[in-house]
Amino acid sequence: MSLNPSTPASAEPTPPRAAPLPWWAVALAFLLLVGFLTILGLALRNPAVEVGDHVPPFILESYNGEQVNTADFQGKVMLINFWASWCDPCAQEAAELEAAWKALQPGGKVVFLGVAYLDTDREALNYLKQYGITYPNGPDNQTRISNIFRIRGVPETYLVDAQGRLAAVKIGPFASVDEIFQMIQPHLP
Repeated sequence: MSLNPSTPASAEPTPPRAAPLPWWAVALAFLLLVGFLTILGLALRNPAVEVGDHVPPFILESYNGEQVNTADFQGKVMLINFWASWCDPCAQEAAELEAAWKALQPGGKVVFLGVAYLDTDREALNYLKQYGITYPNGPDNQTRISNIFRIRGVPETYLVDAQGRLAAVKIGPFASVDEIFQMIQPHLP
């Protein structure tokens, strides 16, 4: 047996090279990357509303079929609560929110809106019935409304003053009706 003097006896064979990716796979990966960066750029171009900023009007399609346009509430304080039927802390504050709504509704200076975040209609309607919620509520399954505020989770509550500016933010559940009143009262016209 003769050995080639230029090849060492212990050399392992080189593994076969991987076939290059087809041009269409490279093009598809590039298009996906461009799409992701475009979405990211658009999200960064529209920053979250911060305390003191004007809140753009939006329309909430309520569960009873009404279109609630926040532009109609000029001169009123709006409490916007993001919740979900699958959220245990949301259930903990549901009774307090309803009690505060019933106490403040007769004055006509405050509007409560409930926004069901990424929930199913059936489960959301069961939640509203279970907790006896009477103020307007509707779904935000396309996250159109929650993107205005860039919510991080549920429950989150945003208070809009009578001039249409974001006045206060509550991350997490309210512990009592008094806590809700304390958030609202300084901003009543």
